[in-house]
Amino acid sequence: MTQSAGVDRSHQKSTMQKLAFAGLHFCILLFAVWLVLPVEKQLFGSWTTLPDLPRAWLLVAFTAVYFLRHLLTLFYLIIRKITWAEALGLVVFLFVIEIGFLLLGGGILRGHPVPFGLLDGVGTGLFLLGSYLNSFSEIQRKWWKQDRANKGHCYTGGLFRYSMHINYFGDTVLFTGWAMVTHSAIAYLLPLLITLLFIYMHIPGLDAYLEERYGDEFRAYAKSTRKLIPFVY
Repeated sequence: MTQSAGVDRSHQKSTMQKLAFAGLHFCILLFAVWLVLPVEKQLFGSWTTLPDLPRAWLLVAFTAVYFLRHLLTLFYLIIRKITWAEALGLVVFLFVIEIGFLLLGGGILRGHPVPFGLLDGVGTGLFLLGSYLNSFSEIQRKWWKQDRANKGHCYTGGLFRYSMHINYFGDTVLFTGWAMVTHSAIAYLLPLLITLLFIYMHIPGLDAYLEERYGDEFRAYAKSTRKLIPFVY
């Protein structure tokens, strides 16, 4: 099985797709920076700056961190093939989310700034925690797999001993934190949607692939480990 949950899991090079994906994501980051610069814009009538500029800059920083993590994932962690359909589809997803969060947090709908408070501290903490869970769990697995003695075995250590899909849980946590910092109820639809996609599409497809690849090793791991949320589910 090389296809699961719409993802090509064959170990093939896809350098052009990765370069295009990274380049387009960088363009999104540049667009985000332009949106908060004090220059006249014509996207929603004539305006110069977003109403909540300090918050907008914080959300641009979130986008920059996510972009850097994206580079790490594309060019160090991922060894499977990235198809053009996956790359371009995710570019659209990232544009909607990163620019959408920026505009919502920047006050494009509410028209006034919101002072930073406890909610922003919690949201930033969740963003950083989720980023750590996602990226470091993948790095731990990468290091483990680089040992030839582990070839053909299912990785169950590091952060993955707390959850079979701790990297996915990290995404849920970081996008929840990101949504909190926008101070917009609409933004919470994203972590909810992502979590539902993980539970009903990505996890079942990936589990089927891993069971086929690792057999009894994976089945034993699945029996003793929570699927997504450590100690809960």
